Amino acid sequence: MKTILTSIAAGSLLAAFAAAQPQTRYRVVDLGALGGAYSFGFGINNAGDVAGSAATTAQTDGFAATAALWRKVKGKPAIKDLGVLGPPFFPACPTCNSAAAAAGLLGEVAVGSEIAALDPNGEDFGQWDPPNPAHRVTRGAIWRNGVMIALPDLPGGNNANVFWTNDLGQVSGVAENGSFDSSCSQVTPFQVQRFQAVVWGPGGQIQRVLPPLKKDWVAYAFTINDIGEAVGASGLCATTGLPPVAINNTVATHAVLWESDGSITDLGNLGGAANIASSINNHGEVVGTAQSPKDGTIHTFLWTRRTGMLDYGAFPGAVASIAGCCHTINDKGEIVGFSIEPDNPYFGRALLWQGTEPKDLNDFVSDPGPFVHLTGAFSINDSGEIVCQGVTSNGEVHACLAVPTRNPGSNGCALPVVHGSAGNVQLPENTRQFLRRRFGVPGR
Repeated sequence: MKTILTSIAAGSLLAAFAAAQPQTRYRVVDLGALGGAYSFGFGINNAGDVAGSAATTAQTDGFAATAALWRKVKGKPAIKDLGVLGPPFFPACPTCNSAAAAAGLLGEVAVGSEIAALDPNGEDFGQWDPPNPAHRVTRGAIWRNGVMIALPDLPGGNNANVFWTNDLGQVSGVAENGSFDSSCSQVTPFQVQRFQAVVWGPGGQIQRVLPPLKKDWVAYAFTINDIGEAVGASGLCATTGLPPVAINNTVATHAVLWESDGSITDLGNLGGAANIASSINNHGEVVGTAQSPKDGTIHTFLWTRRTGMLDYGAFPGAVASIAGCCHTINDKGEIVGFSIEPDNPYFGRALLWQGTEPKDLNDFVSDPGPFVHLTGAFSINDSGEIVCQGVTSNGEVHACLAVPTRNPGSNGCALPVVHGSAGNVQLPENTRQFLRRRFGVPGR
């Protein structure tokens, strides 16, 4: 008890110290697309490389996209099209989708990609375009020096996907394990095989197959830190939706931590059934989401070995306040995420946490660039650079980079905050539909 009280007291002192520091402000950089009207940023490393996906001129439905990497050239992010898994390893597939999950410090990029082959079981494992599923096989891959090479599947499985790579080149993700289970389709449409958390090694080999908890059947690993600790979820196939989209259908699951030796720990809950661990830093601090019985909404949690799972709150009016995948907590303990709000004209907002309180990232932006509203924050590096997404003044949805700055204005004071103009900009109907489908809430 003394240890717990000491930890809580120390946490309170740290929160008070942080609150007394000058407030960080951000300028927002538009990362653009690949000729199309939208893009998504998923992960950022400490070199500032951003991995994600972007629409080409042929990709127009709000979901179809191609893996992209943004690297700084003369101080500005420049986009590179990483393509899809194809020749010489697979047949060409001009209409396939792909997404880059994370960039390593050695130049490699973890990518999930459709291939031309149709899934023999009619599955839609990658869920690249839920309204119009192509039922193609999805493979995890590593892009390096201009070449994309598929990672091996588990025996008996046809599909795999990746979510993060650490600085050692280890890749975390999920793969089918060859066990058929008709109940999987209850939460993941078309899915008939169970899936398991996997860590691929730097050479591309399967390094570890991570078990679910006892009495569970499926699992997936979101983030892996540089110590080899991975976090994710474990549950039954009938109640555990498969990322990235069917995860929203999850009704019961356990947030879990796998140690570097493969042993698994249940991180607990806030009293509800749906619990998912989404990110872990190099200090072993874990963030994720858990259903709260207090208000029935999804809250973010912080878990440490000393304190266990702590409720990190909900944004007012949100049905979910999410520190999602991946690397949404950095080694300084800074946390970012997003809300889902049916009554918000943008359906949500980018969040950052001050202690246990989620705050609107838009309120800390001094230079918004072309953006009128930031809808989400999806990764943060140790320099405090945040991968975000926002709506531009012309109604497009782009990946962005929120860069922290404490530069004073001409009067020696901090730069003023430029508040979002949600009430002044009329969103085009196609953008409204785009956001509605992406956030999974009814249009207004």
